[in-house]
Amino acid sequence: MTTATTRAPRTPSARTGAATAGPPAPTAPPSLPSLTGLRWMAALLVFGLHVNNFGYFGGTGGRLVNWAFGAGATGVSFFFVLSGFVLTWSARPRDRALAFWRRRIARIYPVHLATLVVALVMACTLSHQPRPTVKQALANVLLLHSWWQPWWQTLDPVSWSLACEAFFYAAFPLLFLLLRRLGVRGAMALGGLSVAAVLVLAWSDAHHWWDHPIYSFPAARLPEFVLGAVTARLVLLDRWRGPGLEASLALAVIGYFLVPQITPGYSSLVCTLTGFTLLIPAAAAADLHGLPSLWRRPRMVRLGELSFAFYMIHLLVLRATAEVLGKKPHFGAPAGLMVTAAVFGVSLGLSWLLYEAVECPARRLLLRRRRPAPVPAGREAPAPAHD
Repeated sequence: MTTATTRAPRTPSARTGAATAGPPAPTAPPSLPSLTGLRWMAALLVFGLHVNNFGYFGGTGGRLVNWAFGAGATGVSFFFVLSGFVLTWSARPRDRALAFWRRRIARIYPVHLATLVVALVMACTLSHQPRPTVKQALANVLLLHSWWQPWWQTLDPVSWSLACEAFFYAAFPLLFLLLRRLGVRGAMALGGLSVAAVLVLAWSDAHHWWDHPIYSFPAARLPEFVLGAVTARLVLLDRWRGPGLEASLALAVIGYFLVPQITPGYSSLVCTLTGFTLLIPAAAAADLHGLPSLWRRPRMVRLGELSFAFYMIHLLVLRATAEVLGKKPHFGAPAGLMVTAAVFGVSLGLSWLLYEAVECPARRLLLRRRRPAPVPAGREAPAPAHD
C-alpha cells in the first residue's frame, strides 16, 4: 500500500450553515477496532516468549521457537505506545482527573486483583512457587512493585507492566493538558524528545550506568507512552503523515527480528519503537478510511477484547503446568506443540471467564452512575432559560 494520510473526522461548526443556539456538542471520536485486534498480537508475542522461557521445545523446535518469540518482550512496549495513543484518542476535553482515574481503575483493577489472588493461592499451595513477603504483596496490590527491582516480578509476574501503566495514568491528565496547548510543532518536538529519551536510556542501560536494570522502571517507560499520545494528537489534528498499514507492519516486523542482535533488555526498544509508533496510527488510518485491515476482523477484535485477561493469566497457567512437567522439559516437536496448545487453550478459556465474569461486570458496577435523588413536591427545578 502506498503512503496513507490519516485524517480525523471534523466536527461540524456553525460556519457550515445552520445557526445553533450554542457551541456544538462534542462528538466522540470514531472507534478504531484494528487497534483492538493488534492488542491480541502483542499479547500473543508475550505468550510465545514465556513458552520459550519455560523450555517446552528441545532441539530444532526449541531453536525455531526462540527465533520466533525470543523478542516477544517487545509486545509490552507495543502495549505502552498503544496505551498512550488510545487514551489520547478517547480523552474527553472537559474531563476531570478523578473521573479519568476512576475509569482506568475500573478497567484494570478487577482483573489485577483476581489474578493476584490466584497467584497468592498458588504461592501458598504449590511447592515450587516463591511466597511473597507482606511488603511485596502490599506493593503488588497498590501497583507500586515495579518501582523497586527486587519486587518487580513477585506474585503474578506480568503485573509489573500494570505498575507502569498506573504511573502513566497518574501523569496523563497533565500530559493531555500539555498536548492540547501545544501546536503541531510543539507536539512533534515532544515526540522527538521522547525518542531521544529512549535512545539515551537504552545507551546508558547497555553501558550499565544503572545499579538495577531499567527495563521495568515506570519512569523509564514513560517516553513510549508519551510517543503514543503524541501520534494520537497529530491524528486528531489531521497532521499525521506516515506510511500505510503494510509498510508500517513490515518495519515493525523487521525491527522485531533485529532485537536479538543487540544487548537484551531496555535496548530492544531501539529496534522496535519506530515500527510500533508507525503501525498504530497506520491501523487507525485504515479504520478511519475504510481501508483493508486484517486486525479489524470480528474474531481478531474479539480476541483483542480478551487480550488483557489473557495477558494477566497465561503466565500463572504456565507456572502451574511447570509443577507437573518440571522446568524446561525440552519435549520433541509433537509433544511440545500438544502441551503448548493445551496451555494456550486453558489460558484463553480462563481469559474468557475473567472477561465475562470479572472484568465487564466489575467495570459496569464501578462506573454505575448514581440515580439523582427525587425532587420533593413543590421544589421542581426551574425550566432552562432557552426553552
